[in-house]
Amino acid sequence: MVAALTGRLRWVAAPVAAVAALILVAFGARDTETSWSSAWTTAVQYPVYQNWSAMGFSDQTVRQVFRLSQEGPQVRIRLSNRFGEYPLPVSAATVAASAGGAAVVPETVRGLSVGGQSTFVIAPGAEVVSDAVHTVGASIAVTLYFDRPTGPATQHGQSLATSYRAPGDHAADPSAAPFTDTSQSWYYVAGIETLRSSTDDVTVAFGDSITDGYRSTLDADLRYPDQLAAVGHRGPVVNAGISGNRLLTDSTVLGDSALARFRRDVLDQPGVGTTVVLIGINDIGLSGSAGPDGVVFPPVSADQLITGYRDLIAQARAAGVRIVGATILPFAGSPYFSPEKERLRTEVNTWIRESGAFDAMVDLELALATPGDRTRLAAAFDSGDHLHPNDSGYRAMAAVIAPALAT
Repeated sequence: MVAALTGRLRWVAAPVAAVAALILVAFGARDTETSWSSAWTTAVQYPVYQNWSAMGFSDQTVRQVFRLSQEGPQVRIRLSNRFGEYPLPVSAATVAASAGGAAVVPETVRGLSVGGQSTFVIAPGAEVVSDAVHTVGASIAVTLYFDRPTGPATQHGQSLATSYRAPGDHAADPSAAPFTDTSQSWYYVAGIETLRSSTDDVTVAFGDSITDGYRSTLDADLRYPDQLAAVGHRGPVVNAGISGNRLLTDSTVLGDSALARFRRDVLDQPGVGTTVVLIGINDIGLSGSAGPDGVVFPPVSADQLITGYRDLIAQARAAGVRIVGATILPFAGSPYFSPEKERLRTEVNTWIRESGAFDAMVDLELALATPGDRTRLAAAFDSGDHLHPNDSGYRAMAAVIAPALAT
């Protein structure tokens, strides 16, 4: 579950009050804009040494490709400097239809602006939403050029998608040729919104690496939230998973805890109506041991995890959002496993099934376990590490979750 991110990097953010004021300014107009709906999102994280985020960018262009879960007549991009130490200068930004890889369809390239300005600065701790442009399709490329040093970059560590980098300004260049460097993380782009094209509410998939899609096929969009449409679910679904994330514990490497980030990553998504919560295996697996940030995590109990779930449920209900709880998948054979940790997982799953605390429940353990052995992923669904599903496993998850979303 804890993927390749094993270093630690801490960056000092602006004072809390200042950050809050900046975010309110950046989002000030959104409260009354009920026609906008989230079509893609990711949960942003602190900079880390394992990708481009620690060094940031200088006289470089970054192109990133995203598949939207719904289209609409207009689109706008949410850019985040939440974990940046310095003001983020964006010298040029474009959106275009992807032509595969780093190439874009030339006639679809459109400049992005914020407040009518094609160059803009995002304050430390803040996010901004671009001005709307006409939609360019379901697979879009967002390209950002930074002419000056950005400092460490707000990012999402495990994207399961290729991002591209080029020297100099290639924001409006449709060719893939300059983009010779690649990364498997996302930078600065935190969300994409479209004008509503249907009355369906947004579903936010919330959790850890199993929601993030770790070990699914690169650039294939086969995470379980991506596959919900393929098994019959209607309506937009966005992904707020973070690899290694925990319900109870913050980390500069594995992200803010689920408790801390639930509001911004779920409840603040425009158009959200439902969230599917699958989290807890990292709390269990790292219980009593050190995480990749070097911090020793004290032993966790089932009561502590249940209290955490109840907190998420209370937050969701106070916001009028339906919350679906998912049982934690089997993990026998993985480095996390021990008889005591299996006992803890079983106790938590029993509560998720039988308490009635969630608005609905999906039993992913039952769906993906080896027949006759609830402790182990079925071989057909196991990516090979005995912890994460493969593409077929993620599809099986989607097939179980879709009916729960329809009720």
